[in-house]
Amino acid sequence: MARKYFGTDGVRGKVGEFPITPEFAMKLGWAAGRVLSQRGTRKVLIGKDTRISGYLLETALEAGLVAAGVDVRLLGPMPTPAVSYLTRTFRAEAGIVISASHNPYYDNGIKFFSADGTKLPDDIELAIEEAMEQPMVCEPSERLGKAQRIDDAAGRYIEFCKSHLPNHLNLSGLKIVIDCAHGATYHIAPSVFRELGADVTAIGIQPNGLNINDHCGATHTDLLQKTVVESHADLGIAYDGDGDRVMMVDHTGRVIDGDEIVYIIARNAKQQDKLQGGVVGTLMSNMGLEIALAELDIPFARSAVGDRYVVEMLGQKGWRIGGENSGHVLNLDHTGTGDGIIASLQVLAAMLNASLSLADLAQGMHKLPQVLINVRFEKGTAPLENQHVKDVIQQVEKELAGQGRVLIRKSGTEPLIRVMVEGRVQDEVQKMAQKIADSVKIAS
Repeated sequence: MARKYFGTDGVRGKVGEFPITPEFAMKLGWAAGRVLSQRGTRKVLIGKDTRISGYLLETALEAGLVAAGVDVRLLGPMPTPAVSYLTRTFRAEAGIVISASHNPYYDNGIKFFSADGTKLPDDIELAIEEAMEQPMVCEPSERLGKAQRIDDAAGRYIEFCKSHLPNHLNLSGLKIVIDCAHGATYHIAPSVFRELGADVTAIGIQPNGLNINDHCGATHTDLLQKTVVESHADLGIAYDGDGDRVMMVDHTGRVIDGDEIVYIIARNAKQQDKLQGGVVGTLMSNMGLEIALAELDIPFARSAVGDRYVVEMLGQKGWRIGGENSGHVLNLDHTGTGDGIIASLQVLAAMLNASLSLADLAQGMHKLPQVLINVRFEKGTAPLENQHVKDVIQQVEKELAGQGRVLIRKSGTEPLIRVMVEGRVQDEVQKMAQKIADSVKIAS
């Protein structure tokens, strides 16, 4: 059965436009409650990022869940991976995150975690979608759910994060700049690193509901780079609005992306004799990661784009480490979902174990020039089916002559075609990517 509402990462869109409306959110809460109330604890957690529409969607979801007879625990602003963790510790039947991750404030989304803190199984998603087609019926008063706010959720998650830096290590002597993107980590990440001993300068920690991801955080690192260099910090760390992805900056101001973070964590795991199997990247992972891991005799495999597909392939292969160049980093020895804070702590552990700077650690991997261009397309059009676009792609692949890659795909969360070209020479790669992007624009 094809999904009608759920995409690769829940339901997402512009606030006020279907499906991100109060009516839909309440019906979705009710439908999820109908499915989940038939099993387990009949308890669901709701967390959100800091965008202003979170109030609207939180209230609507709560009403729908309670009407279906499910008890609700409200976490308030909380990183996506924190909701995953707390869903497990509260023995809840599911966790719900209200967030559009790295998107602007006027977008929002709703995604679910299962009782074990992983993405909701397909059969449950499909059951919820089937329930959405039924008329909404409120449970009798004696069977309605109750709502309760959890006041110590942030403290619980801070301690969980701290537990992932080995006890014999501490961050004293390190000067770190942290950019929380005015998002869900604003009241958590600075405390984690300060309590572990670091000298922390925190930026992006004044959310007003409208400034989430606004020229800050993991998707806009200019301010972090500038602050690291000007403050003579050892490194910088940037999270996105919901805290599930991370980018880092070395002391020179150079960005260390998700591919390099995965490389550093995998190499450290091998040096500590803790690496199980190999590493999973995605179709977007730089060829430099594959080459660098091969030099360490670490197997590498590519999944489809999306952290859920990385997790699936890790499970299939029995491996533990994977991620995306966008900053979703997974180490199943630590947590079952992408967690920006825990991933950055693993990099810091690698620095301390090797007594090397972040810049030195990243030198083991040399990225090939890679250009990514996002092209917006009108709904209802199919630019990738256009013959001219196909011809241009074929021409570029011929020019690369096996010394690079072309990857064209639709975004799973926005009306975008993502054009990626990778090769040996930056200028040539830029021209090739632009040539394909121009053809897509014409076809759109």
